[in-house]
Amino acid sequence: MGSDAFLRRYATSGRFRLGVPRDFTVSPDGRRIAFLRSAGGTDPVTGLHVLDLDTGEERLVADPAVLLAGHGEDIPATERARRERSREAGAGIVGYSADEQVRRTAFALSGRIWCADLVTGIVTEVQAGGGAVDPHIDPAGQRVGFVSGGTMKVASIGQDSVLDLAAPEGPDVSYGLAEHVAAEEMRRSRGFWWAPDGQRLLVARVDNSKVQRWYISDPAEPGKPPRELAYPAAGTANADVSLWIIGLDGGRTQVQWDRAALEYLVAVSWVAQPRIMVQSRDQRLVEIRQVDPATGETSLIRAERDDYWVTITPGVPATTSSGGELWVAADTAADSYRLQLDGEPVTPPGLQVAEVLDVDGDTVLFAASTEPTEMHLWTYHPQAGLAQLTTEPGEHTGRRAGGVTLVASRSLAWDGLRVSAGRDGQPPARIADRSERMGLDLRIKLIKAGQRELRAALLLPSWHQEGSGPLPVLLSPYGGSAMQLVVNARAPWFGIDQWFAEQGFAVLVTDNRGTPGRGPAWDRTVRGDIGGPVLEDQVAALHEVAAQHPDLDLGRVAIRGWSFGGFLAALAVLRRPDVFHAAIAGAAVSDQRLYDTYWRERFLGDPNTEPENYERCSLLTLAPDLTRPLMLVQGLADDNVFAANTLRLSSALLEAGRPHTVLPLSAVTHMLSQPAVTENLIRLELDFIRRALNIS
Repeated sequence: MGSDAFLRRYATSGRFRLGVPRDFTVSPDGRRIAFLRSAGGTDPVTGLHVLDLDTGEERLVADPAVLLAGHGEDIPATERARRERSREAGAGIVGYSADEQVRRTAFALSGRIWCADLVTGIVTEVQAGGGAVDPHIDPAGQRVGFVSGGTMKVASIGQDSVLDLAAPEGPDVSYGLAEHVAAEEMRRSRGFWWAPDGQRLLVARVDNSKVQRWYISDPAEPGKPPRELAYPAAGTANADVSLWIIGLDGGRTQVQWDRAALEYLVAVSWVAQPRIMVQSRDQRLVEIRQVDPATGETSLIRAERDDYWVTITPGVPATTSSGGELWVAADTAADSYRLQLDGEPVTPPGLQVAEVLDVDGDTVLFAASTEPTEMHLWTYHPQAGLAQLTTEPGEHTGRRAGGVTLVASRSLAWDGLRVSAGRDGQPPARIADRSERMGLDLRIKLIKAGQRELRAALLLPSWHQEGSGPLPVLLSPYGGSAMQLVVNARAPWFGIDQWFAEQGFAVLVTDNRGTPGRGPAWDRTVRGDIGGPVLEDQVAALHEVAAQHPDLDLGRVAIRGWSFGGFLAALAVLRRPDVFHAAIAGAAVSDQRLYDTYWRERFLGDPNTEPENYERCSLLTLAPDLTRPLMLVQGLADDNVFAANTLRLSSALLEAGRPHTVLPLSAVTHMLSQPAVTENLIRLELDFIRRALNIS
């Protein structure tokens, strides 16, 4: 495939994510699976599908084009903000909720609510008015809760009946929505939860009155007023979040806990009894508390303390059908994240539990690894013990209910996502992946580099022969604590890395200290300094890999990255110009005080009491040290890493008389989702690197 054709395919396919099935839900009787998928690899409009496991038939239940009768989507501003937090770049039905039997589902489309019966295929609109956001159907499938204009509402399915349960008392208050740090950092995207009987809800009340206001404007549209955001930057006030039990009869009771000491509401569930998980501002204390729905009083179930931070593993706390309490604890003696049942570890040292995916009766399905580049599916049952479900090298995730296990897998051996589901001991049915294929020969070598056995991936041109001549080197890291890049799978990002390799580079991707998958000790090495150890590992991996592959030209080394990777790229040329000869830094946090409370304070502490950590990781103080070509790229509509970061760094460089390049992207957010921008930005990056390294 030609260079231009690949870039266009990469951009128009949403980085090979469009057409991939996702958001699977297995019914408790094991007869059907609901999921989302668009019609093809360049179609961003997602529909709701169901797989009938009795017949193996897959059906499109809800098609946005049919429901909207050809009219375009009109997405409420609140919903756009929610999608930005979850990095949702798709259109159409991008989320849904299911009743207890996974027969009825509810979803929002263009600010309207729809209900789909997965058995009959009948889709009806719920009369809820406009501007509806984040609908959740009740367990019995009779009502739908949703938010409109910050008001918590409930609509009855099949009736023209809408209850306003809780209206905001002022412009800074909302009900039923997650606040910024919950949605951006805690993986809590919702703000209300149904009781099992469908007569009451737990509803979060968010008061942003004490949160500082920041503003985003588009200089390309001077006639538009700036957009105001309540942004809790490190060291400043968070939103005041409280939780209320609200009945359909209008009754209202506040849930009681020490909100001054435990201000973060991390998770909420209401299966048998309502439970909450709350966390202290310094993240060193987590409490799981049971709620008395009659009084709102809470009682302690479990407390976790840690001198660094308590890591919250997705999927816990959870409970088995027998009442067993599930948790994933950081076992520092074994340097492992271990699954616990009623406080006792049930997974061995060395097996790093990453997520509890489902609890089916007393069977726990979870994802875990012993090798950081892989992720496998495991089950645990009190009688049957541990069982590993996947063994083929790759990344595997899944769902389970009613004795049916769904397995979704990626590998270096094939393109795309392979999804299969079936009852225990029976042949599985398949769910098709309709995404675009990379069409590239990925020439990847996975490496354990140096004393720390840093996981690295080296990508070379398909036409290059070992010993045939030197190749300039391009580092393409992320490096932050949010994700790994070095995986034993044809991950979407490897496509663009291979494309750069085909342009004549040796591309090196390294997961340094602080990235997931290596255990508690590895994670905590970046406490107090998110820059030094990370950069040290990138340099160490580069030199180790170059020693093994002499074709790597250490006299021509560039680095490119986005978000944390952008910070790392800028840091590289500022601190180590002896190693790095050019950098492209996209959406880089230059002043760590400009990032949010939850994520930044976890690693650097409170800037009011530990300012030295923030100074240590500032790019601004390093501006006079720039001696290499540096391109700063910034989306001007970014409300995660604000443009102030790039502008302040550019100003510091200008004051120091240091030449640099700034590329502002009008109307672009942190997601960088516009296909034309994605495609042409990569071309500009290639041109900049070639000129900076004197490559003709």
